[in-house]
Amino acid sequence: MAKKKTKPQSSTIAQNKKARHDYFIEERLEAGIALEGWELKSLRAGRAQLKESYVNLKQGEVFLVGAHISPLASASTHIQANPTRARKLLLHRQEIGRLIGAVERKGYTLVPLALYWKHGRVKLEIALAKGKQAHDKRASIKQREADRERQRALKSR
Repeated sequence: MAKKKTKPQSSTIAQNKKARHDYFIEERLEAGIALEGWELKSLRAGRAQLKESYVNLKQGEVFLVGAHISPLASASTHIQANPTRARKLLLHRQEIGRLIGAVERKGYTLVPLALYWKHGRVKLEIALAKGKQAHDKRASIKQREADRERQRALKSR
């Protein structure tokens, strides 16, 4: 009997839930991330936070700035760990060129959405997004509450 190939599951390390509240998400991309050894050990322990982070374009390269990866006491004894250092994102040259065009000419922002494992490697989901204004946020909240009420009404029947 032939074995059935199963797709490996990816597990989420950290999410940026505030991004979906503050931005209209236009397009999503998956990027690799250049990490140090102590950072990998911390990510395996789930010690990462994307809350105040953003993606920055600098000299044709893409960096994750402000993401906090807390060092483990046992993992980084001989290295002075910087938990909020800028980490280089790994993307194809064409993707970087397209992102630069969208950010500089069309007024989009690059926002990190999620940090997760995929095939034993750490990946970062980034999004090309437009900022929401206060009235847009209120409209989103009203829409979400209306959908929730509709679901409750359908369940109670």
